[in-house]
Amino acid sequence: MTLIKPEATSDPKAMIAEAERALADIAKIRGGIGTVIFGQESVIERTLVALLAGGHALLVGVPGLAKTKLVETLGTVLGLDERRIQFTPDLMPSDILGSEVMEQDDNGKRYFRYVKGPVFAQLLMADEINRASPRTQSALLQAMQEYHVTIAGERHDLPQPFHVLATQNPLEQEGTYPLPEAQLDRFLMQIDILYPELEAERRVLLETTGVSEATAETIIDADRLREMQQLIRRMPVPEGVVDAILKLVRSARPGADNEIARKFISWGPGPRASQALMLCSRARALYDGRLAPSVDDVKALAEPVLQHRMALTFAARADGMNVRDVIANLTKVAL
Repeated sequence: MTLIKPEATSDPKAMIAEAERALADIAKIRGGIGTVIFGQESVIERTLVALLAGGHALLVGVPGLAKTKLVETLGTVLGLDERRIQFTPDLMPSDILGSEVMEQDDNGKRYFRYVKGPVFAQLLMADEINRASPRTQSALLQAMQEYHVTIAGERHDLPQPFHVLATQNPLEQEGTYPLPEAQLDRFLMQIDILYPELEAERRVLLETTGVSEATAETIIDADRLREMQQLIRRMPVPEGVVDAILKLVRSARPGADNEIARKFISWGPGPRASQALMLCSRARALYDGRLAPSVDDVKALAEPVLQHRMALTFAARADGMNVRDVIANLTKVAL
């Protein structure tokens, strides 16, 4: 089996030792999150995979499913500087990026000083991101892709690492502004949060309605998270996994050589989706204690990585098909 290696091979023993250390830290992180967030193992896994892969995630779910609590807990457990922005229709780009203010020194000379906005954080929570206007939403585009912002012609670098975890309510669409495709594509994954299982909800009732609640503790820091992100980028990828990623992503584009794409897909994922699947497959492998991803990782991540990068035709909607159905069928055909 051929391996695709992004860079020169490091000492295998050193890499195994580094992976074992990372796995131990991941286990502690999962335990720390589990003291506050009950159930939702799939959501926790996918969110951590997105962060370990160095990307951003869009959390979609109805109110009351602990989306905000999850982001706050992740900020604490990962030791990141966390900020929250509540998106509203009257929010302005300067409320996110910051702005220049005029000041005067002791000699009476006036000058402009840049006051940084909340985007200068290591973990930014964009709460109900679709409630802000397109102009305000676009303020995050440069930050999410290039990790810096430009104010009055000057570049200002963001802290490292920098991650955006945005939330969105799928039900209330009145007074909202759908995210443009260019911004959706910058989210590594769209993570759907469903209702909790019975036992998880029972635990929520018992442990969150008393006098005190459990609180998360810091497990690692930002430097350690960056080390794990670099380890993931050094992980070898079997050629079969690369072929599976390419085959799946290319099969989801209009004009692809399959009946599903020709009939049901209006526009599909670009190369950034392939990059996302590659990074997330590596991160999921490490999350599970493996040193290389498999095709099963690609299958498991196909829905969260692709669903926000596709649009269906009228024929698909008329047949009652949704994006998840199309991705599931494509995965069966392609892989």
